[in-house]
Order: sequence, then structure tokens, then C-alpha cells
Amino acid sequence: MTASYPALRLRRTRASAWSRRLHAETVLTPADLIWPLFVTEGTGVEQPIASLPGVSRWSVDGIVARGREARDLGIPCLALFPYTQVERRTEDGREALNPDNLMCQAIRALKDAVPEVGVLTDVALDPYTSHGHDGLVDAAGYVVNDTTAEMLVAQALNQAKAGADIIAPSDMMDGRIGMIRSALEAESHHNVQIMSYAAKYASAFYGPFRDAVGSRGLLKGDKKTYQMDNANAEEALREVAMDLAEGADTVMVKPGLPYLDIIVRVRQAFEVPVFAYQVSGEYAMIEHAVAAGAAERDVMVLETLMSFKRAGCSGVLTYHAAHAAKLLGG
Repeated sequence: MTASYPALRLRRTRASAWSRRLHAETVLTPADLIWPLFVTEGTGVEQPIASLPGVSRWSVDGIVARGREARDLGIPCLALFPYTQVERRTEDGREALNPDNLMCQAIRALKDAVPEVGVLTDVALDPYTSHGHDGLVDAAGYVVNDTTAEMLVAQALNQAKAGADIIAPSDMMDGRIGMIRSALEAESHHNVQIMSYAAKYASAFYGPFRDAVGSRGLLKGDKKTYQMDNANAEEALREVAMDLAEGADTVMVKPGLPYLDIIVRVRQAFEVPVFAYQVSGEYAMIEHAVAAGAAERDVMVLETLMSFKRAGCSGVLTYHAAHAAKLLGG
């Protein structure tokens, strides 16, 4: 401090809107947003998701329409998640390797229609397994690491061949980033990025997402043997360090708001692009608060998104992406 009150009045720069804009330390724009979308079968299909008010599953043509909307709003990237029909789900999740599965259909359609919009694809087996886990399970119900990682490599290559721009492994298996990076390089997918779900916590905030991809009623047990314990922070730094060493271009912390401290620590420790996923439970809480008359959607959406940027995020995956982009003048 070079002065004290009353020579120094910190409220001076807050007294008018133009001054507040001039002195803003953090800026949020549509270019900071990634829009998660759910893909389902059919044509002309929109399936509202009851536990995610305002969010729907879309058939591929609807996904393309959302891609054009994202382009027009200035949203640079879409994240895709498939709703796999029960009859296509198996113990080994082999539908993930089908070159004409819903994910690959949507990737190709988006890259044909709006090539200037990035496509991020989820790499994990939970949308494809009959037991709802992110990997393969043994006779005791334990998710096995190494054989799962081999499946994830094949899944990632399948998506890269379809045109994915960013491969985003969300499974939390050890070593899978290095294996995927090596496979992408070997197949000449040199410019395909890897955004690792590096610090993904076993969380109560994922429920509506599991409804959206159809795995909630199928999940046997929980995911605590591979997703992180919410009591741990140092472990998150070890996870991030491992994934960066193996070739991740960017890293993600998931969920978002309950883990802002982790975002700050990761950004400070590694000085790499860090993304947050404002997950389904966080979105639903805002929407239910709005429905109950306890909050105003516009200000709450922008305030929560700004908190991620202030914590050090390069960008945020959020179901409010289109709404926020409109508010931000996209």
C-alpha cells in the first residue's frame, strides 16, 4: 500500500460500470466455453432429460444444428457423449470400437458441417458397458487397469479416425495417457490433442449425467477404486504430473465448483492449460434454484463461470455454454 484512507478509497474504481469493466482482472468470453452434448439414435429426435432441465439428447442431425449454433455464438468446441441403447451394451463395451457407433457418426457429421468447431470426445467405457463402469471388470467386480487401457487405446484411435480433434480420457486408469499418445503418434494423428481428466473425483454430482448416458440404473457398485477420494489434494497433483509426463496437452479437474482449490493448485504447480467440468449436478442445482425462485439464472451462471476463470482455468465445460455465450454477446 502506498497510501491509506481517505487518500486511498478502493471503492473509487467500482463507482461506475465503465470503470468496473476497465479494472476487471478476469475476462470471460464465449471462447472460454466447451458445450457438452448427448447423442442418441434416430433422425429429428430430441429427448429432454428430466434430471437436467433444459438439456436434451439429440440425434445426429440435431447435434449438427447445435454445432452451427455454437459456431454462431463463438463457442469453439463441443464435447460429445453417446446414449447407447441397452441392447448394444455388453460386458466388454465393444460398441466403443464400432467405427459407425453414435460417437463416430456425430464426429463425422460435425466435421463435415462445421469443420471450424472443435470436437472433443469422451474416452471411457461406461456409455457402452452393461455394468456401467468405465472399464472392464473381473469376477470380483474390480475394474482392471491394463486390459481396460488397451480397450481405451482402441477407442481413442476409433474416434481419431472419425475426425475427433481432442481425445478426452475420463476413465482414470493408470498409464492410459501414455499408451494413447503413443498410438496416436504411430497412426500419424500428430495434431489430435489429449485433454486428460487428470483429477476426476468420485462424486455425488454425477447423477444427472448418468441418466443422460443411460448408465445410472446399470451401475453395479461405485467408482471409488479408480476415481479420486474427495479428501485428497496432493494426490491430484501426482495424477496431473503423471498425465503431463505421458503426453497430455491439457488437463481437467472434475467436478468444478467443489474443487476450485484443486484448480488453483494445479495451475500454480504446472502452469499448463487447466479446464474444469461444471458437471451435471452443478448445472441441475442452479436450474432447480431458479425454478424455486431462489436465484436468478443469468447472474448465477456468469458468476459461477467467472469463478473458474478466476481460479486459473483456460476454459470450462458447461451445459450452460449456449446460454452463457448469448449473455456474453456471442
